[in-house]
Amino acid sequence: MKQSGENYRRIVIKVGSSLLYPSPKIINSKLFQDLAREVSSLADSGKEVVLVSSGAIASAMHLLGLKQRPKELVLLQSASSIGQNELMNIYRNAFEKRGYRTAQILLTRDDFADRKRSLNAKNTLLTLLKMDRIVPIINENDAVSTDEIKFGDNDKLSALVASLISADILIILSDVDGLLDKNKKVIHIVEKITHQIKELASPTTKKTSIGGMVTKIEAAEIAIDSGIPCVIANGHKDNIIMQILEAPEKYGTLFLPKKGLPERKRWIAFNARAKGKIIIDDGAKEAIVKNNRSLLSPGIVDLEGDFNAGDVVEICGMDNICCARGIVSVASQELKQIMGKRYHREIVHRDNLVVKK
Repeated sequence: MKQSGENYRRIVIKVGSSLLYPSPKIINSKLFQDLAREVSSLADSGKEVVLVSSGAIASAMHLLGLKQRPKELVLLQSASSIGQNELMNIYRNAFEKRGYRTAQILLTRDDFADRKRSLNAKNTLLTLLKMDRIVPIINENDAVSTDEIKFGDNDKLSALVASLISADILIILSDVDGLLDKNKKVIHIVEKITHQIKELASPTTKKTSIGGMVTKIEAAEIAIDSGIPCVIANGHKDNIIMQILEAPEKYGTLFLPKKGLPERKRWIAFNARAKGKIIIDDGAKEAIVKNNRSLLSPGIVDLEGDFNAGDVVEICGMDNICCARGIVSVASQELKQIMGKRYHREIVHRDNLVVKK
């Protein structure tokens, strides 16, 4: 397969902590300069580039001489507030040499889960991309994020950003060459993320970072379901971004996109926080999954959680495996009274429903 770099006008690039800070004692200054050079060159050629960068906590570990990543939430938050400032200073200096200014955007999970905040974040990013010689740099707002609202890693954050702004490609740079098969050889093209593909992933053991290949595949899944190709590649290689854009199937692992979901359904599928769960029988599951039907009340056998009309819920089969997500038209208290019975309207209309595949 060959894809031309000309097709990629809007690009999201994610950079991992392990690239920027290989160990708590070492900062990869060359990589910061290389990123600024490649991103600036792309912007000079008319491309729109968003950088999603980890490294705030790793930066603080470097500054404070910490050997291990803090485990307590309050220490992580404090370290992030110190390290984020230093991280952006390094980026600012690197991009200023190229005639560019940097714009910092710090996001939490709730910025995506709330529809209004999600649209606000999107509008801010798109406005920044229209400005002359500005590079948006995004990180999770670790200084205020709690366990309940954390992404868990910036791989997922980068995929959600790519989906939010309808990027043309997502590039995840790490310290690995891509997804390796059982013989430790790079798989250059993944047409479908199967159970076997997921089994090849392994978590990271780096002291300055979290995530690993598991979270990268999860991010790739969000991207390709949004109709966006995703490449996982080794950021240590010279000119890797330009090489990927020229031939994404040669440098790292390219995950091929599916037919993308509409924007509103992407929000339902990936961003919104589910407020409850609806259990359905086999007939209702078949109607939803195979026949693209709405969810009706006769097929509902149980529910969990306290939700209102307009909330997003998980829809699960009798085996408790969730097969869809959707926006309910009825609150949980009313639904308890009518489930299993006929009702005058859909509980979840198919236009507000996303099937998990």
